[in-house]
Amino acid sequence: MKLLKLVPEITNIAFLKHRNFAVGFSVLTIIASIALVMVNGLNFGVDFAGGQQIRVVFDNVEEAPIPEVRSKIQALNFGDPAIQGFGQKNEIAIKMRLEEASEDNLQEANNTTVQITNMIESEFAEQGARIDGVDAVSGKVSGELLSTGIYALVFALIAISIYIWLRFEWQFGVGGLFALFHDVMLTFGFFALTQLEFNLNIIAALLTIIGYSLNDTIVIDDRIRENLRKYRKMEIANLLDVSINETLARTVSTSLTMVLALLALVILGPDVIFGFSVAMLFGVVIGTYSSVYIASPVLIWLGVGPDSFIPEESDTEKAQNKLREGYDGAVV
Repeated sequence: MKLLKLVPEITNIAFLKHRNFAVGFSVLTIIASIALVMVNGLNFGVDFAGGQQIRVVFDNVEEAPIPEVRSKIQALNFGDPAIQGFGQKNEIAIKMRLEEASEDNLQEANNTTVQITNMIESEFAEQGARIDGVDAVSGKVSGELLSTGIYALVFALIAISIYIWLRFEWQFGVGGLFALFHDVMLTFGFFALTQLEFNLNIIAALLTIIGYSLNDTIVIDDRIRENLRKYRKMEIANLLDVSINETLARTVSTSLTMVLALLALVILGPDVIFGFSVAMLFGVVIGTYSSVYIASPVLIWLGVGPDSFIPEESDTEKAQNKLREGYDGAVV
């Protein structure tokens, strides 16, 4: 059983010794993520961009004939399609934006899809072309999906921060909000950098990351609250280090279990959930980091100390306590 212990029972790591560097690095990565989103943009899938996506597999060749497919589709006067690899080398995804006249007419979009799929199956029969899936979303629906997804993320961040505030104190809520904002923004930056497809699955992954990060943060916050009552004279930085070390074994084992499961999905899972799996894997790593190096240092900057949450005595209570201290036990 000792071989299975990833972290010793007792650790004394000074996590917050380098908190200023860690937070400064995190702020820079958040700024870089925002810049990447503004400059590169996100590679919106059909869910958010509107249009049609056709997945094609060529069973008889090792590599899909992308130039030939593009020229054949252009000959149908459907514009210049976005064609990219999807999974294996013999798999492609054809993305077509809807024409303005088709924004509110999915029937016309479906007709376009039928023409493209029929052409591919007939023109590339020797290559073993087969349609693996078709998605079609109008521009109006895609805009509603994008706005709804953003609202869901914002609502989740605010609601979770309020929950932490009510369960602990407002300082913990602020720390949790900063940590969750950090996780979400870095995930956006990751997708802007890699240009992986950003669709509804990624919104689901972001909401899951928020929940995971919250769970990790609450475990540490709960131990911090216990130690604030236990160690009245300990400096807050040392107290936070003690709390993080006491929960370190749980944090590492939980995170590593998640990472191993997600790695299996990334390597062996189906292509349709590849983006979700990658987002979750990235989110688990940065969520663990933010629980330690973002949420905890905020408590120091907000002035939290061992006596921060002890109710102040009223003037009457102070007078009564002084009388008790001067009482010599004589019976009157």
